[in-house]
Amino acid sequence: MIKFLAKTFIKDSENVTDKNVRKNYSVLGGAVGAVCNLFLFALKLAVGTLMHSIAVTSDAFNNLSDMGSCLVAIIGAGMSTRLPDREHPYGHGRIEYISSLIVSFIILLVGFELFKSSVDKISNPENVIFSLPMVIILAASVLVKLWMYFCYSYIAKKINSTVMKATARDSINDVISTSTVILATVIGSFLPFPIDGFVGIAVAAYIVWGGYNLAKETIDLLLGTPPSRETIDSLSKIIMSREEIVGIHDLMVHDYGPGRVFASVHAEVPDDSNMVHIHEIIDDVERQILSETGIQTVIHTDPITVNNDYVDGLKAMVLECAQEIFPNCTIHDFRITDGENRINLIFDLVLTDAGKPSERDRIVDDIKKKIIGRDERFNTVITVDEDYSGR
Repeated sequence: MIKFLAKTFIKDSENVTDKNVRKNYSVLGGAVGAVCNLFLFALKLAVGTLMHSIAVTSDAFNNLSDMGSCLVAIIGAGMSTRLPDREHPYGHGRIEYISSLIVSFIILLVGFELFKSSVDKISNPENVIFSLPMVIILAASVLVKLWMYFCYSYIAKKINSTVMKATARDSINDVISTSTVILATVIGSFLPFPIDGFVGIAVAAYIVWGGYNLAKETIDLLLGTPPSRETIDSLSKIIMSREEIVGIHDLMVHDYGPGRVFASVHAEVPDDSNMVHIHEIIDDVERQILSETGIQTVIHTDPITVNNDYVDGLKAMVLECAQEIFPNCTIHDFRITDGENRINLIFDLVLTDAGKPSERDRIVDDIKKKIIGRDERFNTVITVDEDYSGR
């Protein structure tokens, strides 16, 4: 059904790299969701009122919050496609993440309000009127929400949208919460005491938990998260496919929203290379990355000594000493200045998850002592580097 709607209402619907096509997918998903959630709100509110069920009524207002979420998604999709300007040179793509955060706040607000209503229901209980036709109607609403989940999931995967992923997750949460309400309504009709309010509290807690997780994931995106393994592997494969490049490090990926990803990386090249030729290679690699991944990349070249047994042996010795102190460390940009009484070993050291700065200082001091223990002429110049790839 959603594929039919996409082909009907979205021009060139398969060209998902186009920002206007992405926007139209989000608008379509938001519009379908808003209509369905408004219908479910009215339906459940009527059923909850007739059955005197706070749990059903709570679920109704959950659908109303979902409709608000869909409207936020539509507005966010439109704003995120605005062109870069002087104040926002990287575009407005992160508005999509802000939209997801607003959706999470709406979910949290509704959850807290439903919790208060459910507590009041426990304090002032009212018998739930069991009605098989109404239970069947609620069961039908579960099927509608399940269909919406598949619609949102399809769009989210199609255009890689965090907002659609959030609404898809919210829809499957609704399937679970409504199913719980139906089960409680049926069981409650056979019990001598009302469980409606307690089920309402459970539904409210579930809604709050989902809103919290959504808010956390969105805040992580806004703060900055490591690139995915797939992104790291694809960038590394393209760069290392050139024989002139012998290694890479310091990979950084900055996400400014879908289609607005920037990266930088250091590429190690032999220090006896023709720099004009290397420059041409780097330019070609940057163009290839943009063409195949859509990521704007800046590649910095680091000339290093290769095929030198003396330097390679010292590098292997340094790495061995460092990993005896901190097994997960790596080194790069290794070079030496050789003298009769002093040999300077200069390199960058990556200490992943090493802890506090004081702990890092201790590790560096221990590595220096370990290296000097091999030869008193060694003088280490160590720069502690960060690994922004999250590996």
